[in-house]
Amino acid sequence: MMGKIIFYEDKNFQGRSYECMSDCSDMSSHFNRCQSCRVESGCFMVYERPNFMGNQYFMRRGEYPDYMRMQSMGMMFDNIRSCRMIPMHRGQFRMKIYERENFGGQSMELMDDCDSIMDRHRMSDCQSCNVMDGHWLMYEQPHFRGRMMYMRPGEHRSFRDQGFSNTRFMSMRRIMDSCN
Repeated sequence: MMGKIIFYEDKNFQGRSYECMSDCSDMSSHFNRCQSCRVESGCFMVYERPNFMGNQYFMRRGEYPDYMRMQSMGMMFDNIRSCRMIPMHRGQFRMKIYERENFGGQSMELMDDCDSIMDRHRMSDCQSCNVMDGHWLMYEQPHFRGRMMYMRPGEHRSFRDQGFSNTRFMSMRRIMDSCN
């Protein structure tokens, strides 16, 4: 099933709109600001900067009528500039996390959610990873709090490449197929 998200220029689904069913690397050609959105199906990551950079927020099916409400839910920016559709994954989840960039330092393989890498695996930091199966969200703080980053399958040698400098990730959660 395809995902579908509709962005609106003003609060409460008013003003010009832009309907999206795939990735959009730069929304500025559609409008200057986005103050509300509606996810009709699927899951999406929205980003504060073009080209899927900067702060990110995970959005599942539902209505987001104004930015202030989204901000209280942990969104740390005032405008959406790009979005990425998250494909649903059925099957096992597997990710290897590393303490340092370029797969350095201590490592640990995860197949389930991890609410604290310090408590569970005695790792003080996660600065690179290799996602073998599934799609994951990584969080800056334990217990799935703080800024988040979407990790899709592949090698991620440095999180700076995605606009996160000096950020540590301390908890990880699988993106399950409950987004529809």
